[in-house]
Amino acid sequence: MALPSAARALRAAARLGFPSSRPSSAPAAAPRGATPPPAAGRGARPVPPPTAPPRGAERGPPPAVDFGDTREAFRSKSSAELLRGLLVLRLCAVGPLVEHSRELLQLGRRVLGPALFERLMKMTFYGQFVAGEDQEAIKPLIRRNQAFGVGAVLDYSVEDDLSTEEAERQELDSCTSAAEKETGGAEQREKQYRAHRGFGDRRGGVISARTYFYANEAKCDQHMETFLSCIDASGASSQDGFSAIKLTALGRPQFLLQFSEVLVKWRRFFHQMAAEQGQAGRAVLEMKLEAEKLQEALANLSIATKAESQRWFTGEELGVSGTVDLLDWNSLIDSRTKLSKLLLIPNIQTGQLEPLLSRFTEEEDLQMKRMLQRMDVLAKRATEKGVRLMVDAEQSYFQPAISRLTLEMQRRFNRDRAIIFNTHQCYLKEAYDNVAVDLELSRREGWHFGTKLVRGAYMEQERERAAEIGYEDPINPTYEKTSEMYHRCLDYILEEIKHSPKVNVMVASHNEDTVKFTLRRMMELGIHPSEKKVYFGQLLGMCDQITFPLGQAGFPVYKYVPYGPVDEVLPYLSRRALENRGFIQRAKRERELLWREVKRRLLAGSLFRRSP
Repeated sequence: MALPSAARALRAAARLGFPSSRPSSAPAAAPRGATPPPAAGRGARPVPPPTAPPRGAERGPPPAVDFGDTREAFRSKSSAELLRGLLVLRLCAVGPLVEHSRELLQLGRRVLGPALFERLMKMTFYGQFVAGEDQEAIKPLIRRNQAFGVGAVLDYSVEDDLSTEEAERQELDSCTSAAEKETGGAEQREKQYRAHRGFGDRRGGVISARTYFYANEAKCDQHMETFLSCIDASGASSQDGFSAIKLTALGRPQFLLQFSEVLVKWRRFFHQMAAEQGQAGRAVLEMKLEAEKLQEALANLSIATKAESQRWFTGEELGVSGTVDLLDWNSLIDSRTKLSKLLLIPNIQTGQLEPLLSRFTEEEDLQMKRMLQRMDVLAKRATEKGVRLMVDAEQSYFQPAISRLTLEMQRRFNRDRAIIFNTHQCYLKEAYDNVAVDLELSRREGWHFGTKLVRGAYMEQERERAAEIGYEDPINPTYEKTSEMYHRCLDYILEEIKHSPKVNVMVASHNEDTVKFTLRRMMELGIHPSEKKVYFGQLLGMCDQITFPLGQAGFPVYKYVPYGPVDEVLPYLSRRALENRGFIQRAKRERELLWREVKRRLLAGSLFRRSP
């Protein structure tokens, strides 16, 4: 049976820069805390050397960080900037003003005229949350922050200001294949991985992430050029900067939807087989299928004869130890597979084989290849410039594909250092499993692991979509459960950093308790900030009382630095207002600290001096 063109497109990733096989030269590493198996073969990993003394011990403890010391927190700010911050955060607490912020901003521009409106915005919201209009305009702010130990994650925050109707039209068109439009085949997809008109405008309920809609390939090329300029600017302004990208900006989202469904079904089948072998309820990395029983099951389900599946495992060097875990299983469906039958997956309930991917037209095939090419171009430029590339997370129905494609970039470009950073969303119920599996893959293959941990930007939208369309809510039930998941994932990574120099994490959080938790665990594990393995990140204009004390104490900390013309970043500014309203307690603490510093300067007679 000939491979559908979709599979050819996936395999094309290898020719576009992604690896065609796992790196064979990478030494196998023993998982943390595991007892090395005595037998030879794939499952027998070297015994790790004795644990070294804590790496930070000889350097002494890092300086203490006081998030209540307003003098240190706002030392980089002029009094005018403090007063602006007080005004903006106070306005963000006014519900009706924030709820209608987008309409009010547009009205203000019409009433005041472009010049006066732009001046007013630069004195208030734009000046608070945006660094400047272009790469030259942002340089003074970046240099000033660097003087206080704060780096930059550059993020060009311009979005198309589409109407809801236009956004829905573009989304439905770009998430449905030509074949599905002709035959209505989209109904065969699982509900979560179909485009739905009521949620076609992905901006709804999103407070802290920009949104891209697919228009055409030329627009994707424009986005790539913008990201390249951002990488160049980051490389020119600092030696250790980051640049942020989104994969929905680089291609047709149809591919992300379909590939996500492939990956989820493939993983679900592994879990079903594990349950049949009596392993339900085990931790994901502890599930190990007996190869012999797996081959029998595949034969019984008419996926492959026992001889065929034996060749799969032999060809991939799987099953040598007699077992197959989830990483082994996943490796059968990555970009290098040549097994046409892997494009079918059994539905255990019906006993029928179901197609994983619909056929692509020749044009769709080219579109997917171009998306992979754009990713490759960006990764190569980031490597050349010494800039870390942060791949932002997106909605749960896109995220499996985004994470998998990011992992493929990491396999290639993170051989010597962590250049490509993934993003893990801790509001997802499966967040811990995702982190554990990705970290184990990097350990086995010997490349540098890098991720940004976030709570997540799409909670309200994800909950509403799952409830209305009728699938299981992928989000943790409460903010407290999300915080527990965040700390669990973070602690797992920090434990790994203690044992491995190849693990890196950015703690992207405005939550003071989470930052304090990180500092405490770093101290307990002997992870010194000078190792530059644990980074912190906050948005520009928010939580300076966290960012600047960390930077001045020597911890690697970064501001997400948005930039772009005033008129074109209005959607971004509207979301910043919404986010500050959504975290009332945090914003209240910021206002209290700002006001305390204003009073301190006033009493000290330094309110009108730049450096009190």
